[in-house]
Amino acid sequence: MSANAPTMEAVRPINESTDRALESTILSPRFYTTDFDEMDRFDISSVKPEWDKLMQEFESDINQTHFQRPDDMSKDYSHLPEGLYQEFLDFLISSITSEFSGCVLYSEIKKSIKNPDLKDLFSYMARDESRHAGFINQWLKDFGIGVDLGFLARTKKYTFFKPKFIFYATYLSEKIGYARYITIYRIIQNKPELRFHPIFLWFEKWCNDEFRHGEAFALLMRSTPKLLNGGNRLWIRFFLLAVYATMYVRDHSRPEFHKALGVSPTDYDRKVLEITSDITKQVFPFTINLDDPRMWEGFENLRKISDEVDRLKQVGGVLSFMKRGALAIAATATFLRIYTLPVVPNELPSDIRMAPVW
Repeated sequence: MSANAPTMEAVRPINESTDRALESTILSPRFYTTDFDEMDRFDISSVKPEWDKLMQEFESDINQTHFQRPDDMSKDYSHLPEGLYQEFLDFLISSITSEFSGCVLYSEIKKSIKNPDLKDLFSYMARDESRHAGFINQWLKDFGIGVDLGFLARTKKYTFFKPKFIFYATYLSEKIGYARYITIYRIIQNKPELRFHPIFLWFEKWCNDEFRHGEAFALLMRSTPKLLNGGNRLWIRFFLLAVYATMYVRDHSRPEFHKALGVSPTDYDRKVLEITSDITKQVFPFTINLDDPRMWEGFENLRKISDEVDRLKQVGGVLSFMKRGALAIAATATFLRIYTLPVVPNELPSDIRMAPVW
């Protein structure tokens, strides 16, 4: 699979949500492809007992009937204030793009490899992500702007990642997905009056799928220790910071969404990243020091730079282009500063399997 060339179909009229899902920016969820031959060579025999137990969980499919919406559930959300409406749509569209990205990638891996262990895994995960994306799309259709998933798969640009990069990035994505869903679920559980949309009712069991997917990638990395040592430690640090910083910047673009949940974007991100960081001790040799204020200052500087870049894009012109170039250099320098901050060595045993952090 590779980046798709424009076709007549690609220029047909599309709705707002599909257009947003097609965006390819630093902050938008991406579609990936990988080296299938290298993926096929992974040997999970060193973690086989844990692998078999996890595959039994996937096969039992405890959430098979979970992602169903009662026919009589209200479908009118016109009462949402305009700011909240737009940010909630952005949340849903970003979520469906991320979920469907996983579905497409896992399906392609399943079709392109022969390794029976990995073939089973990616079949199960593609099944789950397909359900998640389809379920979100049900709610988007209530707004009259469901995403054309087939069109999205055929026309969105694909990024090539080596398998190890897929493991690092997707492991973090799945674990952050778990932490985000469980954090929102807890907020709504404690204050039901803050539930401005019914989809939050599904988040408790939904997050278990995300958690289980992350466990699979943890086992894949532990089956090949070199992925967690040597020069790969530098890549792990890069992906930790890149994923964390992206989440921080993206969440701060939705102030009304978080206000409706009774939490600031910063407090929400702190909680989500603390949960995620604690979970990653199961596999990564270190964690990012979230107690270092310089880390959060760096995230905030990246947010300000991103906001200014967005503003300049609206202005347009040569001067705007030059200023955006200078801001790109400033963002790179900021990222390098937080990249060089000390990390926290992992003191947990590397052979544990984490339980969900409730």
